[in-house]
Amino acid sequence: MTRRHDLYTLRVLAFALLILYHAGMVYVPEWSFHIKSPTLLAWIEWPMVMLGRWRMSLLFLLSGIALGLVLARRSDGRLAAERSGRLLLPLVFGIIAVVPIQAYCEARMLGTIEPGFGSFLLRYLQLRPWPPGTFTGGEYGFTWNHLWYLPYLWAYTMAALAVRPLARMLGGAKLADWLTGRGRWLLWSAPVLGYLAALMVLAPRFPSTHALVGDWFNHARYFGVFAFGLLIAGSTPMWDALRARRWPLAMLALAGAVVYVGLRAIGRLIDHGMVSPAPFLAVMPESGWDLLSLAAQSLYWWMALLGLLAWGVHALNRPWPGLAYASRAVYPWYILHQSITILAAYWLIPLALGPVWEPLLVIALTVVGCALGYEVIRRVAWLRPLFGVPMRSLPRAPCAAVPTPVGMARTP
Repeated sequence: MTRRHDLYTLRVLAFALLILYHAGMVYVPEWSFHIKSPTLLAWIEWPMVMLGRWRMSLLFLLSGIALGLVLARRSDGRLAAERSGRLLLPLVFGIIAVVPIQAYCEARMLGTIEPGFGSFLLRYLQLRPWPPGTFTGGEYGFTWNHLWYLPYLWAYTMAALAVRPLARMLGGAKLADWLTGRGRWLLWSAPVLGYLAALMVLAPRFPSTHALVGDWFNHARYFGVFAFGLLIAGSTPMWDALRARRWPLAMLALAGAVVYVGLRAIGRLIDHGMVSPAPFLAVMPESGWDLLSLAAQSLYWWMALLGLLAWGVHALNRPWPGLAYASRAVYPWYILHQSITILAAYWLIPLALGPVWEPLLVIALTVVGCALGYEVIRRVAWLRPLFGVPMRSLPRAPCAAVPTPVGMARTP
């Protein structure tokens, strides 16, 4: 048995990037969000584009790996009960106690409600539909906003556990061994083609809603990476192969990123009349450039995910000071962060602090608020389960029921 410190570290980093991403959403032009500052920062769109193409996929990938590592040590029924408690209880609590502040700030900025959070909360807790346009999701009677990750992850986990007996009957273990061994070439290439097909066929017909039902494009990419993580979790040959190919994976991700961002930038210049489209259309029709852009995006998405796993297992599979604390804190921080970010922006926007101090203070208040919130949560026994914190004292790094991949140092 060997500790997988890299997986916990990647999870912490992924959620940290998520916090920065949501703070950036307040300031990026043209992208809708629950609250928008008049101080817009056009430059942040580009790092957010690069991050946004794989940030949530990474979380679902790590979640699939985490489930795969515990499957051999838990019964299906026990896992279903544990995961339901860890996911659905914080979801319900978040909907009724954490997310309403986001809905209130959004509605006040839109001018669709009168001031007074207390009266708004009393109306919100009735879970009755609001007039269209009051706030995002109000037509359903409630909203889960950034907590959409939790019902998606619960649904994917239950689906995986439900099909597990059938997979065993059909010899799924042999197929999994082949895919992570001789058939690895399929795992390198098929997801790129599958994601390209989803971008071409599903994305235009099923734009992202995060409503769980009918969100087919998001299901195609997120359940796909979740299943991949489940498949490779305990495969020593796959982790060895990832580690050995970390440089080619990084180079392919970089190539895809350069082509994708380059074409996106050229498209922006054409839209603003700064560049003529004629030279590009002389090379290939517009549909050809669109296909090239989608192909580059697909390549970047998959190679970035594989590269993160590869470099993680190579460089991060060792303990570091604060890992146990950060691992326990990351779930409460995730639940709290967007409400604090939106509330901070709601307070600061009227002060007109400018393009430097305002976003810096929004981020600082989010970090301080999450840190203080977690310190309260971890000290109050009845609060811990509501934020997904186990009742036992401290977490241990994920434990893989496989030998240490070649070249990886064992850690105590």
